[in-house]
Amino acid sequence: MADINNVKDSEGQTLHSSESERLRRAIELLFFAYRDFTGDPDEILQQSGFGRAHHRVLHFIGAYPGISVAQLLEILKITKQSLARVLRQLVQEGFVEQRMGKRDRRKRLLYLTPKGRQFERQLAMPQRERFRAAFAAAGDDAVAGYFKVIEHLINAQDRQIILQNFKRGRSTDDS
Repeated sequence: MADINNVKDSEGQTLHSSESERLRRAIELLFFAYRDFTGDPDEILQQSGFGRAHHRVLHFIGAYPGISVAQLLEILKITKQSLARVLRQLVQEGFVEQRMGKRDRRKRLLYLTPKGRQFERQLAMPQRERFRAAFAAAGDDAVAGYFKVIEHLINAQDRQIILQNFKRGRSTDDS
């Protein structure tokens, strides 16, 4: 019979019951937080006939105006076909516009239209309010700890690139 007080992790290290319980609780809370964090925008998206992929694309185009299709593919880690389908819908509905690069005319650079900016803000508003309330309730030290934990949930090979992009700001390279 398995010893439920000493569980082993994926690397064979023993997790004592309190540590194992803490990890289980953290994972479970993340599932619930993600459910609720995405729930409000999901309702708005459903009314428009869009899904979470559309939301992610709108978010990153809004955050990085002039982002290239290649950069967006790298961030989202989805197939070209998946992105093409989502982009086609967003362009046809007037939320996103594509422009040729000034230096490299082969590049397709993506921008939100005024309609797209308004929709992206509508989707983000309940999420921002949820974070605002949570940060206020938790306090500055907890918020700093949250950022440290979230950063370390990102795959190590991607973490430095992502954090460098935040430090550089939200501009893109039109080459």
